[in-house]
Amino acid sequence: MKMPKILILLGLGLLSLGLILSFFPNSLYWFGRLPGDIRIEEDNHFIFFPITSLIIISIILSLLFNLFLRK
Repeated sequence: MKMPKILILLGLGLLSLGLILSFFPNSLYWFGRLPGDIRIEEDNHFIFFPITSLIIISIILSLLFNLFLRK
């Protein structure tokens, strides 16, 4: 795939994500709150490992890339 096509698809993806977050701000409330996500809150610091959320996002992106970028 050529670089201009990749940049256009990346731009469209970011634009759609921005529109979704603008019009539906609570649409990603689940990110970081799934079972398996690690949140450690103490007095002066906060540690956050969204393991399960990132696995789900990785699966979704893999399916989309395989669906749209297949030759």
